Amino acid sequence: MKLHAEQLSNLHGAALAARHGALSADHLEYLDDAGASALAEAATVAVLLPGAFYTLREAQRPPVALLRAHGVRMAVATDCNPGTAPMTSLCLAMNMACTLFHLTPAEALLGTTAHAAAALGLADCGTLTLGHRADLAIWEARHPAELSYRIGATPLHARICGGRLDA
Repeated sequence: MKLHAEQLSNLHGAALAARHGALSADHLEYLDDAGASALAEAATVAVLLPGAFYTLREAQRPPVALLRAHGVRMAVATDCNPGTAPMTSLCLAMNMACTLFHLTPAEALLGTTAHAAAALGLADCGTLTLGHRADLAIWEARHPAELSYRIGATPLHARICGGRLDA
């Protein structure tokens, strides 16, 4: 289960998602302390969607400091849809998560890998771990922070899916 919660107001959807064991609660701009605490207790992932925030010209940011304080895992995604987030670039989502939501580049990278996998219920991917699926992207970058830094860049060098080079 996943829940679209607290995007435009606080209707306590995050706490509801946590109470029912949801994998994730998405958006969370109006999340309060009780909701963050519930997410942490249930290990529900907070999914940050900066593309929708930007497109809708929102002013209320997700409470990243509150999520950090409660130890809630934060995923970052594009929320690609034709209505509120016509964005397909994961690197741009990472950049916006850093510039708009004040994530660190390391948090943005973790948010698009291990925490994103957890938000999807994928226990066998998201990290380079023995026994996990060998689905990965090889980026042309000297430092992982470059993935969040360059606006509009597509530094993908190669993709490996299921242990095979994807041409």
